[in-house]
Amino acid sequence: MVTIYDISKKTGFSPPTVSKALNGAGTLSLVTRSRILDAARDMGYVPNLTARALSTRRSRLIGIINKDIYLTDVFIPPIFNNILGGARQVMEAHGYELLMLRGTHDFLTAASYRNIDGFLLFAIPGEEEYRGLLKSRLPCVSTNDLLPGISTALTDNYGGAVTAVQYLVDLGHRHIAYIAGPVTWMSPASDERFQGYRDCLERNGITENPELTETAGLWSALGGYEAARRLLERKETFTAIFATSDNLAYGTIKALNEAGLRVPRDVSIIGFDGEPLGEYISPPLTTMRQDSVLIGKTAAELLLKRLSGEERAELKRIPAELVLRSSCRSP
Repeated sequence: MVTIYDISKKTGFSPPTVSKALNGAGTLSLVTRSRILDAARDMGYVPNLTARALSTRRSRLIGIINKDIYLTDVFIPPIFNNILGGARQVMEAHGYELLMLRGTHDFLTAASYRNIDGFLLFAIPGEEEYRGLLKSRLPCVSTNDLLPGISTALTDNYGGAVTAVQYLVDLGHRHIAYIAGPVTWMSPASDERFQGYRDCLERNGITENPELTETAGLWSALGGYEAARRLLERKETFTAIFATSDNLAYGTIKALNEAGLRVPRDVSIIGFDGEPLGEYISPPLTTMRQDSVLIGKTAAELLLKRLSGEERAELKRIPAELVLRSSCRSP
């Protein structure tokens, strides 16, 4: 049986340092921790989880919270699956397991019952849950919502929106509509993308027309469809639409088609997220792709820092990438 002393001899790190790395304790650098964990894996080290939990009072379990009234309680959107996959790569490499907590769970009761060490937050429904998490002082990192006092890894929504709208402007569009997602107290995506839309219009000398903005009730194709129908009922002139998610864009395209408008012949459309389905709809959707795997990895790294004793909340922004397909053209 491989022991921490064997790993110490192989890596050159002291047994206490090896123990800290294997138990996720202390303030070791990620490089040191990774070297020790890699060596332990190569040597076939198998920890005694029961003994370790008793001695360290750590379960090596990380709770995953995804409870959003505007989405669902399961990981249906591919972007969430990718974020989860990125987080899992990092957390499992450091000896942690991820535990899904569905919407019926009381998160803090689950944390106490299962001795959960910390949380990765995909979405939470409101302020009561947020205050409870803060009061618990359990390490938490968000991958979607901006929550004061909690570290966050998320897309550069503002910069991505500026890039999207500038692309439409460069094609020659001057009448650009905007389909927004729901606005909640803690989710910045819709507001930040809207600000990027407005600022980009202003920088290009284009007067914003409030009648070209419509807000969807859900981050879904149905939400986009209904919002686009309301937009069309106003009979305003527009040659392009920036939809703040790919799902909203899918519904918007359906509404345009029903109105006798073709994409991109009559109206160009650009989405945001980079969902795989966008490549296979007709026409393939131009979009801003979120680097969801990197978001997950970054969130996991932030959580490891909190688990090792770092108390300062950090915010990491991940750039979005313009993906050119066939849904945009010059007016």
